[in-house]
Amino acid sequence: MRTLVLNAGYEPLAVVTFRRALVLVLAGKASVVAEDGEPVVGPRDVLGRPSVILLHRYIRPRRTHVTAVSRRGVLRRDAHACAYCGKAAHTVDHVLPRSRGGGESWENLVACCLRCNNVKGDHTPAEMGWKLRFTPSEPVGVVWQIKELEKPVAQWGPFLAPESAA
Repeated sequence: MRTLVLNAGYEPLAVVTFRRALVLVLAGKASVVAEDGEPVVGPRDVLGRPSVILLHRYIRPRRTHVTAVSRRGVLRRDAHACAYCGKAAHTVDHVLPRSRGGGESWENLVACCLRCNNVKGDHTPAEMGWKLRFTPSEPVGVVWQIKELEKPVAQWGPFLAPESAA
């Protein structure tokens, strides 16, 4: 069974196992907001199984989101312009070809027009005498992040603060 952890401001912070939630409650770091299921029976105590807990101190959530690599994302990052000639791009090219160990990463994928992609083939830009118009990197900013949770989970809806429940 999983337990929803609410920050001190009642915003959802994480989902943890009920054992971890019990440890937080017994250590005095959180309080139980809602219980569900069968109680946990210990040698001295019978404790309710928490389904939602509230932390006593505010924890600043981490904002490190890894942006997933996709064809659409690469084309959007490069403004649909070929990284080699600057014309309209409709394909994605591996700077270091996959056959030579190139992977699916933001640093190795660029938007490319069909002509340049076919001419380049299984070569690196240096072997072809080409230069990239820019250095490919992972895009940053809120618009690139995938929203993980559009709406609160239905079973936890009544326990969320009014401003975060949608």
